Amino acid sequence: MGVLQPGRPGRPGRHGAGRGFAVDGFAPRPPDGSARAEGRALRKRVPRRRHAGFAPAAGRPDAVRAVEESNAGRLEHLVPIRTGRMAASPFAFLRGSAGLMAADLAATPVTGITAQLCGDAHAGNFGLYGDARGALVIDINDFDETVPGPWEWDLKRLAASLVLAGRECGASEDACRTAARDAAGAYRRTMRLLAGLSAMDAWNAIADESLVSHADAHDLAGTLERVAVKAQRNTSARFAARSARRTADGRWRLTAAPPVLSEVPDAEAAAVAGSLAAYAAALAPDRHPLLARHTVQDVAFRVVGTGSVGTRSYVVLLTDHRDEPLVLQVKEARPSVLLPHLERAGLPVPGPGEHEGRRVVLGQKRMQVVSDVLLGWTTVEGRPYQVRQFRNRKGSVDPGALPADQLDDYGRMTGALLARAHAHTADPGAIAGYCGRGEVLDEAVAAFAVAYADRTEADHADLAAAVRTGRLPAETGV
Repeated sequence: MGVLQPGRPGRPGRHGAGRGFAVDGFAPRPPDGSARAEGRALRKRVPRRRHAGFAPAAGRPDAVRAVEESNAGRLEHLVPIRTGRMAASPFAFLRGSAGLMAADLAATPVTGITAQLCGDAHAGNFGLYGDARGALVIDINDFDETVPGPWEWDLKRLAASLVLAGRECGASEDACRTAARDAAGAYRRTMRLLAGLSAMDAWNAIADESLVSHADAHDLAGTLERVAVKAQRNTSARFAARSARRTADGRWRLTAAPPVLSEVPDAEAAAVAGSLAAYAAALAPDRHPLLARHTVQDVAFRVVGTGSVGTRSYVVLLTDHRDEPLVLQVKEARPSVLLPHLERAGLPVPGPGEHEGRRVVLGQKRMQVVSDVLLGWTTVEGRPYQVRQFRNRKGSVDPGALPADQLDDYGRMTGALLARAHAHTADPGAIAGYCGRGEVLDEAVAAFAVAYADRTEADHADLAAAVRTGRLPAETGV
């Protein structure tokens, strides 16, 4: 606990003059003027209409070279799967190219207000998952790239992804632009709502059961209900029933299903299993008895994601005294692809030496209202990893398969969720003051989103051409 120091005296109250204290880790008494006023003042330095512009910077790497460079350090035999997944559509290309978009965003205007970023806030990275008691919550759910940075970067990535998803599902250009504009509008309105609440109320605001009403996403309700029904079945037990078998000695083994799920050598499996001791030690002590009631049965390698393909990722099967399974994912944590572009944009960059798995875990906990109770980190053979429950009742909406008339509802819902997440680490008053009451920022972000979607389609075409000519080997349908 910090040392208590006398602060500026408070205003006189009914019982005499108030007192204030400066305490480490707590805010000082706010200076004269509000955070909203400071946000409004930023409009003069960074007019909101400036966010509409996008033009590739001089020296921008071509898309194919960017993909090749991003493959450095990945397992070579899996790179063709990553390429094939990115080549599937422009939206899929965006999903796998967070680093390229960060390079583009580094040349765009920012207010200087920093929030903990998802770093990869595209429309496919929101979804349902189970809390500690099995109830479903909805939030951002992928944090490999999380890092403190400009809130605008997450919002623009979300908006651009909605345009691409809309084009994929056959929505009109007006509908795609509307979805991007509505996402920005929901972000702006939600931030304004949060700015008017107490700090504690804002932290826990917009309960999941009220999210559809808050975001005016009623047309999406049926889709969310269907996703929730599937998510409730997406458990460790279901995965184990399909992917594990009991051996003659009574133990459980995971069954290979190449190339997605594959066996690993004994020494590699032992290293992953052994790393769980450090993982458990880093968890809150109240979680230790829960893990102690489980036995490690087997380890397998599992290919995941689009941008993550080629990184090392394992599933670990554990069972309790009733043979009930618990599956953990142990996933390699590489440095955020945003870091070099933050530095190039003249923005603060976290100091070196942080464990990358710890970075991911803390970033996730800073953004989510409820996080996985078994979320943690470890090190395997010198490499940092994050650890989390696998198939923890996860479910998601595929934005590229939505009916066109639900795209704007999905945009409003995800925009509201993003604002809630950013408000945990950035002052919602400052962002709300900058965004304002009108739709100036909404229109600017929508214009950016359309322009960036056009750029992404061109990048995807270049990647597809490189696949056709054999420059980049690709495996499709995996």
